Formats: sequence, C-alpha cells, structure tokens
Amino acid sequence: MYTDISSEDLREQFASREHQLIDVREAEEHAEAHIPNAVNIPLSEFPARFDEISEEAPVVLVCNTGVRSSEAALFLLGMGYDQDQIFNLDDGTKGWMNKGYKVVGMGKDA
Repeated sequence: MYTDISSEDLREQFASREHQLIDVREAEEHAEAHIPNAVNIPLSEFPARFDEISEEAPVVLVCNTGVRSSEAALFLLGMGYDQDQIFNLDDGTKGWMNKGYKVVGMGKDA
C-alpha cells in the first residue's frame, strides 16, 4: 500500500529530500494553480505516460482533494513501483492552498 501524507508532511519530509511531485489533475486545473515544481501527468493520460516517472526516487502524487492521486498511486503499485516510494497528498492542492502555502498558476505566483 502507498502512504498518505498531508501538506505539512510534504513540506517537512520532502523539503530537502529528492522526490518527484506529480500532479494528476487535468492540464487546465494544473495551469490554474499548482504546487511549485509539480509535473503534470493527468490521470486520463497516466497509463500512456507513467513511464515518465522514475522508480529511483520517491513519488508524491497530488490532485485536488486526494482522490485521483490515490488512483494514480494504486496504478503505480500495480505496475510494480515500490510501495515505500509512493506517497499520496491526501489533502491535495485544495488543502495545500487552504493552509496558505505557495502555488503557481496563470503564469504568476499566487
């Protein structure tokens, strides 16, 4: 099973740790507002693009509220990724923003 983490956990545990932050929301949602350094691989494209995600570094998956990213986490586990390397941001981008953490969107910092 993958590990659920909160926005606080992401900031504390991964601030100085190499990781991949993958936003599985659709491109329009990602463009509107996303966590800095998040790479957009929409869930709708995930089966065709998951090989862009390295198995060598931890993967933190994010969506709006943690539902789609949990689906992506299960998909990666099914493809053989190490369960200890897969993390789901369970409060999602919405939770991140509600805590007042920095987001990027619409060509500017928000």
